[in-house]
Amino acid sequence: MTDNREEPIEERRSLHFIEQIIEEDIRNNKNDGRVHTRFPPEPNGYLHIGHAKSICLNFGLAKNYNGKCNLRFDDTNPSKEEQEYVDSIKQDVRWLGFDWGDREFYASDYFETLYEYGVKLIRKGKAYVCDLSAGEISNNRGTPVVPATPSPYRNRSVEENLDLFTRMKQGEFPDGSRTLRARIDLASPNMHMRDPVLYRIMHAHHHRTGDNWCIYPMYDFAHGQSDSIEGITHSVCTLEFEVHRPLYDWFIRELEIFTPQQIEFARLNVSYTVMSKRKLLELVTGGFVNGWDDPRMPTISGLRRRGYTPEAIRLFADKVGVAKRDNVIEFALLEHCLREELNKRSLRVMAVMNPVKVVIDNYPEGHTEELTAINNPEDPAAGTRLVPFSGEIFIEKEDFMENPPRKYFRLSPGTEVRLRYAYFVTCVGVEKDENGEVKVIHCTYDPASQGGNSPDGRKVQGTIHWVSAQHAIKAEARLYDHLFLREDPDNVEEGQDYKDFLNPDSLKITECMAEPGVLNAKPFGKYQFERVGYFSVDPDTKPQKPVFNRTVSLKDSWTKHTR
Repeated sequence: MTDNREEPIEERRSLHFIEQIIEEDIRNNKNDGRVHTRFPPEPNGYLHIGHAKSICLNFGLAKNYNGKCNLRFDDTNPSKEEQEYVDSIKQDVRWLGFDWGDREFYASDYFETLYEYGVKLIRKGKAYVCDLSAGEISNNRGTPVVPATPSPYRNRSVEENLDLFTRMKQGEFPDGSRTLRARIDLASPNMHMRDPVLYRIMHAHHHRTGDNWCIYPMYDFAHGQSDSIEGITHSVCTLEFEVHRPLYDWFIRELEIFTPQQIEFARLNVSYTVMSKRKLLELVTGGFVNGWDDPRMPTISGLRRRGYTPEAIRLFADKVGVAKRDNVIEFALLEHCLREELNKRSLRVMAVMNPVKVVIDNYPEGHTEELTAINNPEDPAAGTRLVPFSGEIFIEKEDFMENPPRKYFRLSPGTEVRLRYAYFVTCVGVEKDENGEVKVIHCTYDPASQGGNSPDGRKVQGTIHWVSAQHAIKAEARLYDHLFLREDPDNVEEGQDYKDFLNPDSLKITECMAEPGVLNAKPFGKYQFERVGYFSVDPDTKPQKPVFNRTVSLKDSWTKHTR
């Protein structure tokens, strides 16, 4: 059997264990050498960075092995699912760079088939209608070493079960009054095999099927059978489903249908955040963040709004790799991948976050000029731009100190620094307000140093950025930090809640002064504010008042950490 991959896995790394399984299957001509995966989100919330890893893995495997990947929505719980979530999921998958072609499916597509599967199990004596409440079923489950208590309805006849199941479908019974359960093994050490619920009664409007159904399959029953119906060869899921695999295989075996192979890998956990959809929903509905796309959220839409790129997220997923054991990945690695991408594509501009005015005393009064600045030193094709310069400019307050310590290379009385792309200037005095705060810095400039070049070879160690006071544009800068103060907000002690560790300073909004070219900024445009950080234009931006989200700082702690 020949390897039917579209192109070989790069030799720069060894195959991870899922690739090894797939290549062994191809060699053995299992499933005729087909590779067919799926990404199966539940449309009950927005996708997050953990889902991004699964998206990259499933679509990536299909691409590498010349296979197919379906997008399937496991929409079996209408009480929590909405079309909004379906639309957001499709947008996120496309934004990440993946296309499912004509393979958009829904578990609800198979409701009739799944119902018939339930009937088949009843006819085989492998399923029964149970009148116990959810609480009673839970109380009777036993423990891993104590068998479950049999339901008093476990031995109903096939005829009675068929009649009751039909009447459940027809809407004859109220919510929660009856379930369909599998008859498996009440003494199994795997609690999922102790007569699990297959169907429950829910008189709820479904976003696709409307009110056609009032019974809905449980996730465990719908998931594997949907895989089988679609001909999925490798059903890749996260480790929490490992204990579900015996049940997955039992259903397939008892129904005698096509057999996909479930393979589990470690889910992605990232420091300083939570990945539970329930908790993320709580943050949204509780007003702790400004919606699912809040740039502090780990959702893909939040990362996109903050200024992350799909390339950075794919690079992150590749660097994290595919493992068999859960672990926590440092947020710094995600930021490192982001800087690698943004450094290549971001236009450079100068913006002053905390301005103080500088007056250049010997600059010709009323004169302005345009100086040439480089748009991106990493991309020669990005070209240059003209930046206005005048005798009054703004610099960062932190770039001036009256009584500097040793090895302070920025502006101070009597010292000379380079204004980026402009001139050498020397501080000759300051004006202060009634509180003793520096209000204006007075400097002189060397006209022969235009472009920031030394006319006589003298060394100037400090270079600072600036904007012309006359031409500066006021912009809003939203400075984001970790949403949580601790690395593991999920790890709480008794009496604590993960929300106790929310960072009160996760968002600071300030007004900055930027060079006038930012007026042309378009939503999601990527910029590096020189010496400050990487910023992205927020969709809230308005004419004459750009709004920038700080995507990430310039400092890369990951590279230092890994040296």
